Amino acid sequence: MLMPFHFAYHVHDLDAARAFYGGILGCKEGRSTETWVDFDFFGHQISLHLGTPFSNETTGKVGDHMVPMPHFGLVLDEPRFKALAARVEEAGVNFVIPPTLRFEGQPGEQWTMFFRDPSGNPIEVKGFADQSQIFAA
Repeated sequence: MLMPFHFAYHVHDLDAARAFYGGILGCKEGRSTETWVDFDFFGHQISLHLGTPFSNETTGKVGDHMVPMPHFGLVLDEPRFKALAARVEEAGVNFVIPPTLRFEGQPGEQWTMFFRDPSGNPIEVKGFADQSQIFAA
C-alpha cells in the first residue's frame, strides 16, 4: 500500500490557488491560515504557501518532449486521467503538453499532460491503463 506524500510549495495568490486546485482539479481544501492552505491532492497532502513559485525552464527531455523542470504531479488510472484532462481543458487551462500517449507499445506506456497552476508551477499528470507498468523499464 502506498503512503501519501506531503509537498509544500509557493503560490502568488491563495484565492487563485483555491479556485484552481479546489474548483478545477476538484481537490478538497483542508486547514488554512492567511498565508497557506492545505489540499487533498488525490490522496496526498499539498500545502500552498504565499511566496515565490518554482523557478523553472523547459529543460528536461522525456521521449520526444521537452518538459518543465522541476515539476511534480501524480499518477492516475486511465479513466481518471481522461476525466481530469477533460475538466482541465473545459476550464480553459493552457497545456504545456496536451494529453498525449507516450511510449506506446513499450514498457511503461502512459498518457501524460503538463499544465501550470495560476502561479506558474508546472504539474504533470500521468495515466496508466495498466498500473503495473508505472515502474516498468
